[in-house]
Amino acid sequence: MTLPPPDADARRAIAPVICYPADGLPRPDLALYARARAGARKVEEVVAPPREAVCFEVAAGQVVRISCIEGAQVGDLNLWNARDLRERFYSGKTRALHGSHVSVGDRLWSSFPSLRPMATILEDTLGWYGIDEHGGAVHDVIGTRCDPYTHNLLSGGQYHHCCHSNLIRALADHTGMSLQEAEPHVHDVLNVFMCTGFTRDTGQYFMKASPVRPGDYLELFAEIDLLGALSACPGGDCSSEHSSDTAACHPLRIEVFAPDEGALEGWAPPAVNGYDRGHGR
Repeated sequence: MTLPPPDADARRAIAPVICYPADGLPRPDLALYARARAGARKVEEVVAPPREAVCFEVAAGQVVRISCIEGAQVGDLNLWNARDLRERFYSGKTRALHGSHVSVGDRLWSSFPSLRPMATILEDTLGWYGIDEHGGAVHDVIGTRCDPYTHNLLSGGQYHHCCHSNLIRALADHTGMSLQEAEPHVHDVLNVFMCTGFTRDTGQYFMKASPVRPGDYLELFAEIDLLGALSACPGGDCSSEHSSDTAACHPLRIEVFAPDEGALEGWAPPAVNGYDRGHGR
């Protein structure tokens, strides 16, 4: 290791600057959403079995609830514009705008060139958790998704129930695409209920047992027509490992609720980003 310069302490002491101040973002009308949610009726329910994924559709203005129903379990969530799969959840930009973990009032943003809210978090029964003594928090947008390629790289073997593969199968089954056609559409996820952070000594991504319990849920308001896919991770509560047939795994329930007609009067789905795409030419 190189020796520190004479002004090393002064360099480290420079105050940080927030890259993207959140007060510049368009604010969701959470009160309106809550009123619409209060009278909403359930229109769909599906269950993601342990170590498997399912797809579901949510129309703009509807609410989707993801629930823990039998035992501690985390889920990997992909979202797409239901009308154009090229527009999809952008975990990196969501992280840059809201932080490494998301909760009530935060929004899930879509990929370039649209860059608009896809969904807004309305309810989070794990909102009490905050940031623990290890730097861990819940619902992260820093992890990728467990995948068979990294599994093969680190451990060898051919494991087919990583979340990446689960999401591919679910998307292929829902759309009629082949596995090869579906795979490029699968992208980095919102890790629902997963408790993660970075170690202070090595800066490595860590996971720990999720605090989720049966009855806990996360609710999202759909800002646009959405196609979603949720994988019940083969790591269970991610207390020890993922990509595993030994971890205790449980199903996750997805419910879709439709508000009463007129409950969202004055609201409209957000327009795509206003940048003219000139790129200096």
